[in-house]
Amino acid sequence: MANEITPIDGMRNTLKAMTPEFQAALPPQIPVEKFIRTTMTAIQMQPGLLNADKRSLLASTMKAAQDGLLCDGREAALVVYRTKEGPKVQYMPMVGGILKKIRNSGELASIGAHVVYERDQFEYELGDDERIAHKPFLGADRGQPIAAYAIAKTKDGAIYREVMSVADVEKVRAASKARDAGPWVDWWDEMARKTVIRRLAKRLPSSADLDQVLDHDNESF
Repeated sequence: MANEITPIDGMRNTLKAMTPEFQAALPPQIPVEKFIRTTMTAIQMQPGLLNADKRSLLASTMKAAQDGLLCDGREAALVVYRTKEGPKVQYMPMVGGILKKIRNSGELASIGAHVVYERDQFEYELGDDERIAHKPFLGADRGQPIAAYAIAKTKDGAIYREVMSVADVEKVRAASKARDAGPWVDWWDEMARKTVIRRLAKRLPSSADLDQVLDHDNESF
């Protein structure tokens, strides 16, 4: 029928109807229209989301709003995972979102995370003079990933470092509900960076916003 509403239009109408709830949850710097538009783009790019449990999808979008993160694949992602009851949706903060919250705490001068590959030059030393030196190989093929690391510098001059091998990262992946789908399959590098930042964040000056994001991320394990 000409007036039949498609699943994507139905979801768009549902999200628009949730505008007051989103607006109450979002920080002032994120317009609710932008949040809904970004969420709809994510859903259109992942048709499987519409086939998953609708309640879990809507709950995931609300958690993203509460954290003040956009479901754009950089700050946060909506991931489908399998359960006995059928496919459900998991909200997953991504590396960009976690870095955003860490930087917003105002305690750090800088923070970054990188993946190390076989052909890179990489040195990691512990002891009295701990240091990391990393020179990426600039050719087309850097080889397989071998590690991920993160470095943060606080405004008082302290430096925090964390290094994880690929085996360490894969142990974290094995505990994830969505280990065989979504970001772990499509963006392994990003998930490796997020994993090492999460571990480093436990030692950094904390904030309520960051703690909430990490708590929500813990729900995916």
